Amino acid sequence: MITRFLTDVRVKFNPFSPRSKSARLFLSLMPPSARSNGMKIESQMLPRHSKEPAFLGLKFKDGKEMKLDLDKMRITEVMEEVDRHSRQLARKEELLGN
Repeated sequence: MITRFLTDVRVKFNPFSPRSKSARLFLSLMPPSARSNGMKIESQMLPRHSKEPAFLGLKFKDGKEMKLDLDKMRITEVMEEVDRHSRQLARKEELLGN
């Protein structure tokens, strides 16, 4: 997963719910140096009996924001969405010569 174009990651999930697996896996895919490289990562744990759906909010360097409902998405679908926009940003960066 291409994470170098992410600036802000917000995750809200119930760690005890099986439907929150995508949220837990997404957080595990973040590189250890993400925070030191300037990425803001916020995670909110919901109570055990919470019925609120898992949520992922992303912000990219170009200002685009993504809001994903993780209860309905598998981790592969989440990675595809993030990588799709990251590849577009990488292409733009390459064409500009930065």
